[in-house]
Amino acid sequence: MPSIWPLIANLSASRLRDDRITVVEVLAAFWRFAKSYYVKNGKPTNEQDAFRLVIRDIRLLYGTTPAEEFGPKALKAVRQKWIDRGQSRPTVNKNMRRLTRIFKWAVSEELIPAHVHQALATVPGLKKGRCDLPEPDPILPVPEATVNQTLPHLPKIIRDMVLLQSKTGMRPSEVCILRPADIDRSADIWVYRPESHKTEHHERSRLVFIGPAAQKLLLPYLSRAAKLPCFSPQENMTKFLMEKQARRTTPLSCGNRPGTNRKKRPKKKPRDQYDTNSYRQAIHRACDRAFPPPEPLARRSKETHQQWFERIGPEGVKKVKQWQSEHRWSPNQLRHSAATTIRKQFGLEAAQVVLGHAAADVTQVYAERDLEKARAVIREIG
Repeated sequence: MPSIWPLIANLSASRLRDDRITVVEVLAAFWRFAKSYYVKNGKPTNEQDAFRLVIRDIRLLYGTTPAEEFGPKALKAVRQKWIDRGQSRPTVNKNMRRLTRIFKWAVSEELIPAHVHQALATVPGLKKGRCDLPEPDPILPVPEATVNQTLPHLPKIIRDMVLLQSKTGMRPSEVCILRPADIDRSADIWVYRPESHKTEHHERSRLVFIGPAAQKLLLPYLSRAAKLPCFSPQENMTKFLMEKQARRTTPLSCGNRPGTNRKKRPKKKPRDQYDTNSYRQAIHRACDRAFPPPEPLARRSKETHQQWFERIGPEGVKKVKQWQSEHRWSPNQLRHSAATTIRKQFGLEAAQVVLGHAAADVTQVYAERDLEKARAVIREIG
């Protein structure tokens, strides 16, 4: 597949002022803007990656088309490409909005006439029940028993992150970037003000309240420098190697001495801070250990990966992947679980405040409704 990025890099700014600007040139100009705008804490955001894929699909279908001729039918053709790829209905609608946003930006920069964006804006999003596109599965709370069964298989640092998130309802990203400097410990209930959070571009503040049980979990991690992350992959790796050395039964006079068999320049080094991906992957690995697939799919003792693969075959691998997808849970589900618990005990408004939502309807998505209350009412009224 030809790449758009060398073409974008070679476009001249003067060409963008020509009367018959093409679609690919609009995409090139927007991409230069997106690379500087969709950035947070010096890193590209997920939205920048999403725009990259949208730009690729538009360019492949309509790159050489004059931008003024890109209308609703062209948008629908690009949309069909996303549908054929198997994207869910909400994802297709999000990509349609991104496509329209590109041309709206081009209008604001006087690259194309306003009627181009106005025409694209007339194409409505796909409605639920009015199309046969798949709907994404809702993110449900993870049962407490499932979390408890997974905890023994987690490294201690990740285990404390999970427990802290369960007790505070904070977002996975907020757990990962937690630093001693961000915590106000002047009162009995500590207040965590994340250095960065999801809604800061809306000029909203975010406060996370940390109670006694969560404080006890967090206290051992607050002795480091104020602006260092509390939870560090480097520290986790160091502890793992120390525990591995403590379990060693081979005399030091035999075999490798600790630290002598490590690569001088490894391809991957532990970072100083977790991100949401590495946090989630650590939990998924623990889930695979806590909920191994049944025989004959399970990997046996002293069996290499290649031997296991040859034994179960491609069909067996598919079954294992299906099993894992059904028995894995993610950090986002901990936030849903906390929201559900708070709402059940203290009401919707309390859940809204603790989770940091601006509106209660957002909390409704996170907090599963207490169906037992409805059942109790129906029992009384018959």
